[in-house]
Amino acid sequence: AEERSVNCGTMAQPKNLEGYVGFANLPNQVYRKSVKRGFEFTLMVVGESGLGKSTLINSLFLTDLYSPEYPGPSHRIKKTVQVEQSKVLIKEGGVQLLLTIVDTPGFGDAVDNSNCWQPVIDYIDSKFEDYLNAESRVNRRQMPDNRVQCCLYFIAPSGHGLKPLDIEFMKRLHEKVNIIPLIAKADTLTPEECQQFKKQIMKEIQEHKIKIYEFPETDDEEENKLVKKIKDRLPLAVVGSNTIIEVNGKRVRGRQYPWGVAEVENGEHCDFTILRNMLIRTHMQDLKDVTNNVHYENYRSRKLAAVTYNGVDNNKNKGQLTKSPLAQMEEERREHVAKMKKMEMEMEQVFEMKVKEKVQKLKDSEAEVISLISSLSVFLLNKFKLYLYIL
Repeated sequence: AEERSVNCGTMAQPKNLEGYVGFANLPNQVYRKSVKRGFEFTLMVVGESGLGKSTLINSLFLTDLYSPEYPGPSHRIKKTVQVEQSKVLIKEGGVQLLLTIVDTPGFGDAVDNSNCWQPVIDYIDSKFEDYLNAESRVNRRQMPDNRVQCCLYFIAPSGHGLKPLDIEFMKRLHEKVNIIPLIAKADTLTPEECQQFKKQIMKEIQEHKIKIYEFPETDDEEENKLVKKIKDRLPLAVVGSNTIIEVNGKRVRGRQYPWGVAEVENGEHCDFTILRNMLIRTHMQDLKDVTNNVHYENYRSRKLAAVTYNGVDNNKNKGQLTKSPLAQMEEERREHVAKMKKMEMEMEQVFEMKVKEKVQKLKDSEAEVISLISSLSVFLLNKFKLYLYIL
């Protein structure tokens, strides 16, 4: 028999199999389970009102997530930033995707926009917190993942670079979420203006050390070419439209202008197809992986590092306490012991009270018996004296 040794300290050497074993079918097993379970993706859209955010989302997923009855930007402007989420279950080719769109109406629309990013930060952190708490539970079979996996940040097509609000927002959130900057309504710029605007934005992003989503490097030459093509087009200039227009006998989605048609899915007109392919067809899973392995792990590490010896988080910015699982179990045990002791004391008090009542009743009965015996003795004595007197 061949002698085999196991050494945990060395790397396993690859071996060629002499026949079919079957574990090459593992990816198919994973695929079947994944399809049966379905997929989840949470996309956040941030930008000033009127930049076509809802139209672009409808265009990306070919569904009326924002229905025609959805009020226009002028009706949705809020004095304060609010975070709203919409969920839709979409199916394609037997695969279902639970898509969550997180919108931020009111962002950048006030006269004073200081701290308008705080509700967004609070929302992202709250979803991290929910997931962390779900991981700490005893039963972890159902753990819905509502963490924000991508943030599309819409930049107004001003042609003059980033606004201070754009810079501050991305700097505040680039450690918490995958940011993909977009130039909204790119059809309002000429191709030359758009290219110059892109260069200016990327220059300012680098100057302010803003970390946008970093595309992964692979060993596949074709994938690297695709990634390079996407990087060269950043920030992506997009146009959204759900209107079907006929151009040269071909039906396309686009916007009609006196000078012609801006086609949504024409790569020469805008970067919509690059965004859609990257976001949905090629890098959706990587966005989820980066969220889980980088942003969430950073949040989790900060939380656990802040836990003191007694399990209480010193970070009270949100006005709440976060306990480690062991500290929480210890506290529950102490509460249970205290509760049992309290019940024991109450039972002892009730027992003592009942005993006292019983003793008092016995004493009262004893006094009655003594009084009765005394009366009976006197009665018998008197009877005896009367009897002697008669004799």
